[in-house]
Amino acid sequence: MPDIAPDSVADQATPAGSTPDSPAPGGAAAPARVPAAPAVRPAAAGWNFELQLVSFHSRGQLEQMFATLPIDLPVVVVDNASGVDRVDELLADRPNGRYIDSGGGKGFAKASNMGIRSSAYDYVVLGNPDSRPTVEIIRTLVADLENDPGLVVSAATMKGQDDRPELGNGGWEPTPRRVLLHVLGAHKIAPSSALFARPTPNRPMSPEWLTGACMAVRRQSFLELGGFDETFYVYNEDMALGRAIREAGMRQRLRTDLLVPHGAGGSGAGKTWMLQMRGASMVRYLRKHNAPARVNVMRSMLVAGYAGRTVLSRARGRRATADEHAAYIKGLLVGPPPR
Repeated sequence: MPDIAPDSVADQATPAGSTPDSPAPGGAAAPARVPAAPAVRPAAAGWNFELQLVSFHSRGQLEQMFATLPIDLPVVVVDNASGVDRVDELLADRPNGRYIDSGGGKGFAKASNMGIRSSAYDYVVLGNPDSRPTVEIIRTLVADLENDPGLVVSAATMKGQDDRPELGNGGWEPTPRRVLLHVLGAHKIAPSSALFARPTPNRPMSPEWLTGACMAVRRQSFLELGGFDETFYVYNEDMALGRAIREAGMRQRLRTDLLVPHGAGGSGAGKTWMLQMRGASMVRYLRKHNAPARVNVMRSMLVAGYAGRTVLSRARGRRATADEHAAYIKGLLVGPPPR
C-alpha cells in the first residue's frame, strides 16, 4: 500500500538547518530551501508515461528503487513529509524528475491527485516506494491502456517477501455475504468469494477494484472520473475508484502474469496507526454506499471476526499482531486516529 503519514511531523527528529523552518544563526529566519528538482516539467521525448511515488520518510526505499531504474525515466515524487528527509535530492541528477512538496500529511489520495493533475503525460504509473517494478513491466501496463481505449487502469500483481501474491491486490464491493466470508477466511478456499483478492499467477482474475501499488492510469479518464476520492485520507480510495470506473461503464485490468516485489519496507507511519485508519476508512466507505442498518451488520461482523483474531493472536504469544487487530477494531468503532 502507498506510503502515508499523519498531518504532524513534529515528533520526528530533525537535524538543525534541514528544513525551511529551521532558524538561521542569530535567530533570523532562514531563507526558504529551494528543492533540487522542479515541480513542473514538459513531457520528455521518448517517454509517454511518468512514474509517480508518494513518499513519507521513504528516502531509503526510494534510493533502492531508483538504483534499478533508468536515469532518464520520468518520475515525480510527491513528498508528504515536508522535505524532512530531502527526497528531492534523489531527483537532482534525474533530467526528467519532478518534486512536489504536498505541504505535509495530505494523505495518499490528495497527494496522488496533486501529482497526476500536474503531469504532462497521457499515462501515469502509480508506485509504492517499497515496490520494485521493472521498466519492462511498467511499459507493459502502459501498453494495455494504449491498446484498449475503454481501459482506465492496468495493475500488476504485487508479491510479498515469501514470493506469493499478496492478499489485497484488489477486491470486491463489500456486501454482508462477502464480509462474512472474509471474517471466516473463505478466501483461502475460494479466492474470489470474499472482500480481498489474492491472485494465482497467470490465472485470470477480475476484481472490482485494484490496489495502486503498481498501477498505470489513463490520466484524462482518471481526472474525468474525479480522481481519487479525497475524503479518504488513506485506504479505500482505490475501492472508490473501482466503483467510479464501473459506474462509468469503463474497465480495469489486473495482470496476474506480471509480479512485482513489494513490502521491502514501509512508510514512516506506525503500524497500529495505519490499521486504525484502515478500519475507519472501511466504515466511511460503507456509510457512503449503504443504508445504516446494512452498515451496522457489516461493521458488527468485522468487529466480531477481528476480536476473535485478537484473542487467538494473544493466546499464541503474537502480541504485535494482536495489537494490530485491536487497532483495526478501534478504527471500526471509534474512527480515525489523531493526525
